[in-house]
Amino acid sequence: MVICLAIVAAGVAIRQADRWWFSPRRGRREPTTLRDIRALQRERANNVTPALLLAGHWWELVGWFLIAAHGGPLGWTAAAIAGAVKLRHLQEISHFAVHGVLTRSGRAGVALCEAAVHVPLGFVPVSVRRRRHVREHHPNATVAGVDPNLRELHAAGLSTGVTRPRFLWALVYPLTPVGAAATVRGIADSILAGKARWWRLSGFAAVPVTTAAALGWQAALFGWIVPRLLLYPQLAWMSLLVEHRWWDAESVDGPPAAVEAARCLRLYPDSAAAALLARGTWLPYGDLYHYAHSAHPAVRWNYLPLLEKHTLGTPAYTPDALLLSESAVVRHHFRALTRADGATPPQPAPERSRGRRERHRGPVSPTG
Repeated sequence: MVICLAIVAAGVAIRQADRWWFSPRRGRREPTTLRDIRALQRERANNVTPALLLAGHWWELVGWFLIAAHGGPLGWTAAAIAGAVKLRHLQEISHFAVHGVLTRSGRAGVALCEAAVHVPLGFVPVSVRRRRHVREHHPNATVAGVDPNLRELHAAGLSTGVTRPRFLWALVYPLTPVGAAATVRGIADSILAGKARWWRLSGFAAVPVTTAAALGWQAALFGWIVPRLLLYPQLAWMSLLVEHRWWDAESVDGPPAAVEAARCLRLYPDSAAAALLARGTWLPYGDLYHYAHSAHPAVRWNYLPLLEKHTLGTPAYTPDALLLSESAVVRHHFRALTRADGATPPQPAPERSRGRRERHRGPVSPTG
């Protein structure tokens, strides 16, 4: 078991190279403007440290496969949870490859993204994800009938007038039989669409088949299959829920920062401990700073906290919890879906022009 943990620690160490290289604190002064941040990002862009970052996560996964193989029930549980977190991290790293800011070369980013994330996890090709996420979601976030992410939420039952039991069921949709079946169908559709279906199918099957052959069925089941089909989709679903004010986004005209401030949210703005836990598990690589990312999607995750600190501030809605407080995200969404008048909330237009925004006054396949 000591050797297994040493392998996990080695993976953590390997991926620190990318973190150190892009760190805004490594230099004579911290950048404080968007221009300085972009210049620093361009200066440090490379194709090597992102490869080490992805390799580090996979090396950690090998350690967790070994723990699942030799650790008994406790090891199975730990490997399943850690495996889900690793897959969540891989999803978010590839998200920045989709935006073209993971590597210096766009082709290198796509190649790394396909080989280390999209193929083994059974995602759609990078080009399809780029169209859905960059072209369809980003300019139309929270716009009913246009935003593909909002369609996913609607498909799970999150729509105006939802009952409390249905709402609670939808919060854990990926863990339900219907949600798990939808995950399997989504993987099958992603793999079998297009001309490279057999190559993508082989790549998707390679990890569990190789792991089972080398380490046993326990390693494949608890280190990969359970995380991929159940636990990781739930973490990704939780992330989707806290991206936006999905059902009561304010209709605001103005520059991108103003538009996104009215429809994004910022979880845990005043709790360093909760924010640190979220960044290390279910909201990694800038996902906690979704407002900053939405306003400036071409900025790498390393610099999103600086944008929030120096240029953007926080959006209109800054909940202090996911579940248990008056301003919690889940409570906010339920109130928005069950308003007394039953009316559909106003939706922000895709166009971005100038206007006013108000402060909030109230007490979810990869989408990113």
